[in-house]
Amino acid sequence: MLGGEILNAAWFETRSFADEVTRIRESHVDPAVRCNMWLLRGRDRDVLVDTGFGFRSLRGEIAVLRERPVVAVASHTHFDHIGGHHQFDGPLDDRVVHRLEAGVMASPDDHSTVWGPYRHEPVLTDDVRDELDTTAWSVPSAPPTRVVDEGDVIDLGDRVLQVLHLPGHSPGSIGLYEAATRTLYAGDVVYDGQLFDHLHHSDREQYRETLARVRELPAETFHCGHEESFGRDRLHEIIDDYCSGRMPRSG
Repeated sequence: MLGGEILNAAWFETRSFADEVTRIRESHVDPAVRCNMWLLRGRDRDVLVDTGFGFRSLRGEIAVLRERPVVAVASHTHFDHIGGHHQFDGPLDDRVVHRLEAGVMASPDDHSTVWGPYRHEPVLTDDVRDELDTTAWSVPSAPPTRVVDEGDVIDLGDRVLQVLHLPGHSPGSIGLYEAATRTLYAGDVVYDGQLFDHLHHSDREQYRETLARVRELPAETFHCGHEESFGRDRLHEIIDDYCSGRMPRSG
């Protein structure tokens, strides 16, 4: 699970993990809203889980993304996770989202992507804030080319990811589980920080059911939408803190 050397570029930061997995971050996005993007390399094509804000070209600056077709998966359709999906429009690329949030990908707005409350917040670090007017930015439309639901699979030729529908944070939140490596790509379903269950489409009862399900998965490694990756023991601590009320409510 431990990652390798961090490589810094003008806008993106990458870090390698086991099993041909790379974490991509937008270096100059404020850590409070900075998304982890997860690249999984396959024989025939690659998967990219989430695309951040997309202020700069992922393919233009991350060379490995130009090597084979990319399946750009939205773990859910909040603004900090799908801003770059429109960049993956090649004839062999796919843009994937759960059926309940397909309409948001196609026709995003400030409410559905929860960008509205953040539009006038400082979402960039101080050193680049004057270079980009984020108040004028909105999530670009990226109509999905494939809609998924519980039990569907994403086949990369030599590795397979199972789609898990994990609602609560948002109605169409999904995780991708790779049984061969016992790894869950969890999006914002769970991460090592305060879990958001107060958004306009969040459902706390569903969230508790989802976390109970995640707790019982045979996964050993959890690569999430924010913060650092962790193992099973830390997963149990996070879920237990949330369910017991020891974790402060997000709203």
